[in-house]
Amino acid sequence: MPNGPSGPRRPPLLWEQHCCLPLRKHADIGELARYRRPGGSFVSVNVGYAPHRADDVTGLIASWRERIAADDRLRPAVGVDDIDAAGRADEVAVAFDLEDSGPLEGQLDRVRQFYELGVRTMLPSYNNRNAAGGCLDGLDEGLTAYGRALIREMNAVGMVADGSHCGARTGLDMCEVSEQPVIYSHSCMRALWDHPRNITDEQAKACAATGGVVGITGVGIFLGQNDASIDALVRHIDHAVDLVGPAHVGVSTDYPFDHEDFNALIEGSPELFPDCYTRWGPITFMPPEGLLTVEDALLGRGYPDDAVTAILGGNFRRVAAQVWR
Repeated sequence: MPNGPSGPRRPPLLWEQHCCLPLRKHADIGELARYRRPGGSFVSVNVGYAPHRADDVTGLIASWRERIAADDRLRPAVGVDDIDAAGRADEVAVAFDLEDSGPLEGQLDRVRQFYELGVRTMLPSYNNRNAAGGCLDGLDEGLTAYGRALIREMNAVGMVADGSHCGARTGLDMCEVSEQPVIYSHSCMRALWDHPRNITDEQAKACAATGGVVGITGVGIFLGQNDASIDALVRHIDHAVDLVGPAHVGVSTDYPFDHEDFNALIEGSPELFPDCYTRWGPITFMPPEGLLTVEDALLGRGYPDDAVTAILGGNFRRVAAQVWR
């Protein structure tokens, strides 16, 4: 480890912008401790997507928050001060995200309700068109009037708008409407691998222009032909850095701790997961232990310390410090 003026450099914060526990009240919260490392970590955990209603989300969060607070390896993250404190204590700070606006059930005042429960990031849509926007549909018509109102409400409340799982037109509209940084929490680069869930160079540039961050994800079918290796991840990081600079790139695995169940769900839900998800067989994912090797992989490729610190977590922290209320 390189030495600083007063001794060894403290490892930088690791920021995992999206992972998935089983969406059950009694899921094993302790799995999140797998992200624990010197320097601390932040993890955003999905608490619902297209099939879920508001009551599903609130009940899940109530159960998880109580057990997160009781685990001395974890720390609930209300603000960035909690994340910094977790870093000093080598803990894992935890907040929540929604992968679809469906759980709002059309009520924009629920943005604030979910924010107060710890949801810090939300996607307008999950793969298929809904009241806000679309993605894998035959025609992506962009944000609807409701979707534009949703982004404005998220800005007002302090919730980060996330374009992952949204179509290119919807994502570009988000960057146009939002007055705060927009992120792609878990998306790879389409210029390297032409998957409809990956983002175009135009989307990445628009995201960076808002001050946002593209989070390169560890999902095999988004990195290549079901290749969830560290080398595949770093190739996409390299492309994103060359395109928008190290200040607008991060990492986010989208790791499902119940990946066997998730693969079964994908196989049985063609309306949510079309052929581009299933053609290579069961999806491979980079686990937390793989994410912990990204720092050394980037340093080994000659990335300077400040760029590694930014990519590993500093960029997402900057967005949170600007957007969260």
